[in-house]
Amino acid sequence: MAYQVLARKYRSWTFDELVGQEAVPTTLKNAIACERIHHGFLFTGTRGVGKTSAARILARSLNCLKAQGPTASPCKKGESCTAIAEGQDIDVIEIDAASNTGVDNIRELRSNAAFRPARARFKIYIIDEVHMLSTGAFNALLKTLEEPPGHVKFILATTEPQKVPATIQSRCLRFDFRSISMDEIARHFAAILKKEGIEADDAVLRRIARLANGSMRDGLSLLDQL
Repeated sequence: MAYQVLARKYRSWTFDELVGQEAVPTTLKNAIACERIHHGFLFTGTRGVGKTSAARILARSLNCLKAQGPTASPCKKGESCTAIAEGQDIDVIEIDAASNTGVDNIRELRSNAAFRPARARFKIYIIDEVHMLSTGAFNALLKTLEEPPGHVKFILATTEPQKVPATIQSRCLRFDFRSISMDEIARHFAAILKKEGIEADDAVLRRIARLANGSMRDGLSLLDQL
């Protein structure tokens, strides 16, 4: 079996597993419980703090087929949930804005958004690094965000929110992901290494956590390297 890097192997599956972001999952879980689910979300924060993981968790929560409706505790074995986790679900479309910056890309998205999801409750678009879109692309996206179909949800993620137009931000619920503290990263490393059956001094884990500079993904890459 091919080696799976730690950042992928131990990616958060549920809101409760997100490290260092207590406010974000609490708010999202409450929104789902109250059935007050917005059509647009904007996740901001530095790299490696859980934005994409949170986007996939939210997508699983909305589309988990084992539940009767949106749930804050999506299953881990259903076909839809596992496909979303792998980025291969037909109703959850992940777009890298860095390589799809043009207005034609967003026009295609708008055309496809009109069609209902194939098997799930919602058709969900996760647009990573959304600040990389061109002005024309933002204008095209704005038209859909203003009056989206009821079956469509947007989750936008960015490391540079100041580059996202105010017109886009005003139509989304914004969640700011904070940098993860050194202690939280070190504790997460210790838990991972225990599962891996590897011993390490606490001082070493704290040193790696300090070098991670608030980014869990960067820290896990260093841990992999060591």
